[in-house]
This record gives sequence, C-alpha cells and structure tokens, in this order.
Amino acid sequence: MIVLVLTVSPPKLRGHLTRWLFEISPGVYVGKVSARVRELLWQQVLENIAKGRAVMVYPTNTEQGLDFKVHGQEWEPVDYEGLKLIMRPNTNQKQINNQRKKVGWSTASRFRKYGR
Repeated sequence: MIVLVLTVSPPKLRGHLTRWLFEISPGVYVGKVSARVRELLWQQVLENIAKGRAVMVYPTNTEQGLDFKVHGQEWEPVDYEGLKLIMRPNTNQKQINNQRKKVGWSTASRFRKYGR
C-alpha cells in the first residue's frame, strides 16, 4: 500500500493518479500497486508538479518497515545509520545566509545620504 500526498497539483496529475489510487481526501491518495507502477507514478508526479510538493510513503523490507520520497520541500530525507529520517532545515542558519546575501546600503547610510 502506498500513500501519496500532493499540494498545489494540476488537475491533469490528479486525474492520472485516480486511475491507480483512491483519493480519500483532497490531495491524499491511497492504493496498492506494484513497485514498478509505484516508480512510474512517482516519475509522473515529478514531471507534472511544478510549484507543488509531494510526499510518497510505501512499505519496504527495512527496520522501519517503510520508505518515503519527498519533492519540493525544504525538509529532506537522510539516512542515519540505516534509519531514514527527515532532516529539518536549520532556521538560524537560513537567517544568517539571508542576511549575508543582502546587498546594498544600510538604513543608516540611506538616512545620511538623503539628509534626514
């Protein structure tokens, strides 16, 4: 059984997915398909979802008993000693990187420049 969650997906993709999976809630699809069909569905999702996000969860023969694929999110899956986890982005590091990217004049220099 697989669970596929989509946000901001085009109607074409939703229609294609309903051929294989049941839509139990808006953007949430559930079904039992083979591994080959599952991979083809994931490729279809990657090709058609432009700005949206997608998460697919499916069973595997691992210690956790499941695996997942993520597309279009800041959170990313990582392998930690055989366990697959989701790594959360460090918001403090992102804020530091955004501050470094700012180019231009400071507020104080703008006040001095325009004589305020």
